[in-house]
Amino acid sequence: MISTGELRKGNTLDLDGELVKVLDLQHVKMGRGSAFIRVQLRNLRTGAITERTFQAGTKFQPARLERRTVQYLYHDDNNYTFMDTQTFEQPVLGGDLLEDKVKYLTEGMTIDLLEYQGQPIDVEMPTSVQMRVERTDPGFRGDTATGGSKPATTETGLTVQVPLFIDEGDVIKVDTRTGAYIERVG
Repeated sequence: MISTGELRKGNTLDLDGELVKVLDLQHVKMGRGSAFIRVQLRNLRTGAITERTFQAGTKFQPARLERRTVQYLYHDDNNYTFMDTQTFEQPVLGGDLLEDKVKYLTEGMTIDLLEYQGQPIDVEMPTSVQMRVERTDPGFRGDTATGGSKPATTETGLTVQVPLFIDEGDVIKVDTRTGAYIERVG
C-alpha cells in the first residue's frame, strides 16, 4: 500500500477497480483542519483525465505491472512495432497509447513496455535520448549578447530550442520529460 506521503507523479494505481496513472499532485495544508492531497489522474484504459481529492493518510493500492524490455523497430501509419529483447515477440502499439512519446522514438532504441494483466498500457522512456538535427537555421556570431537559441527539427520531427552553435547534422541530447535541449553529443 502507498500512503499520500509516498505518492509520486508516474505512479500507477488500482483505484476503485480502475487502472489510473498519477499525472500531477499537490499537497494542501489549510490553516485549520487536516491536510489533503489533490491528484490529477489518467484512466489508462479510457484515457479520461480526472481530478480527485484525498485526505492525508489515505492508502492506495499500487497496480502490479509487468515490465518488458523492447526495442523499437519501425512504424507504419499509426502503428509502432517493437521487439521483445528476450522472446523476440513483436508487439504492435497504437499511437494513442504512445501519445507524444513517438517524437522521441529512434530506430533501434530500447524502452520498457509496461503491461497489466497481459495488456500493454504504457511505455517508460529513458530520461534522455540522442537525436540528429535535420533542419535548423544557421547561427551567426554576434547575433546576441547573452547567447540565444533557435529552433531545430530533429530526425523524428521534434522541434527543440537549441543554442546558436548547433548545425544541421549535429547529434544532440534531449530530455524526454520536458523536451528541452541538454547538450551537443557530436
